[in-house]
Amino acid sequence: MQVQNSITSKLQQAFSPQHLEVHNESNKHNVPPGSESHFKLIVVCDTFEGDMLIKRHRKINQLLADELAAGVHALSMHTYTPAEWAEKNGLSPKSPPCLGGGK
Repeated sequence: MQVQNSITSKLQQAFSPQHLEVHNESNKHNVPPGSESHFKLIVVCDTFEGDMLIKRHRKINQLLADELAAGVHALSMHTYTPAEWAEKNGLSPKSPPCLGGGK
């Protein structure tokens, strides 16, 4: 859980989110047990107000550049303002099943 903890800590410090979920979805893929290579993020914060989706994702990619360079293979990002999150009733899209790698 070292990578997951690092991602969580960085997101909390940089964005002070009202809601944050960091899910390690590596077990849904063809990777060794205990891997930390596939993550789903749900980040809800005021910081995203007025930002287009690409800008929100770029902020997170920049913040997590070390993790992405060191083995995080997939990063699914769901980024919302508090109003957008309320419109979605606190629900984010489900992750699709892995289509490759022998699963």
